[in-house]
Amino acid sequence: MKASARLVVTLDPHGNSVVRVLRSQAPLTLVPHRRTGPVALVHLVSSVTSPLGGDALELSVEVGAGAVLDLRGVAATLALPGPSGLPSSSVVRFSIEGTVRYLPEPTVVTSRACHTAVVEAELDGHAELSLREVLVLGRTGEPPGTLSTSVRATRCGKPLLHQELVVGDPSVDGSSAGLAGKRVLGSRVLLDSVARAADGGEWWNVVPLAAGGSLVTALGENVVMVTKALDAV
Repeated sequence: MKASARLVVTLDPHGNSVVRVLRSQAPLTLVPHRRTGPVALVHLVSSVTSPLGGDALELSVEVGAGAVLDLRGVAATLALPGPSGLPSSSVVRFSIEGTVRYLPEPTVVTSRACHTAVVEAELDGHAELSLREVLVLGRTGEPPGTLSTSVRATRCGKPLLHQELVVGDPSVDGSSAGLAGKRVLGSRVLLDSVARAADGGEWWNVVPLAAGGSLVTALGENVVMVTKALDAV
């Protein structure tokens, strides 16, 4: 299955963030909870089981100067194998002049799945992005499939962050150089003007980015623990 969706939010003369374009294609269904107001709120719903092996999904998001968008998931994403044996992929592209908070629900990498997830963001000089990603290695009692994730962010064409992660190799995931045997991995990218010092604790850390912003990473045994650590920053 191939599917694409598009979301555009701009600021109106009254200072409201307004959803101007809302174009969905199953399984990428965009459901507006608040079309206009100080913050536009849209939920991303998977209207059919996806991603399955062979699926290719693309979401394009544009946010104009001064506008604020909260884009949230409503349920966990299950990366599943398909009958063809082909890998699946998803790409989310942001073009941001205002502010975006992208908070999808966790992605569960089920057994035999092979999925690639890419997030690309281009920010202008004053734009802000908060992005949270939580990965779960397999359902309870099953080994995970393989997942490759990539986050690329630039501001005015200059690199802010390029991070890649591959999970699903037991020898790497179980090592101290990998995930140390933890089943849940979370990251939060904060591209804003807030100055955060390097910090950390048991299984979490905060790393300031050279060109501005911060990267938060956490490992844990469950989603609640990891999400709490990410959101505390």
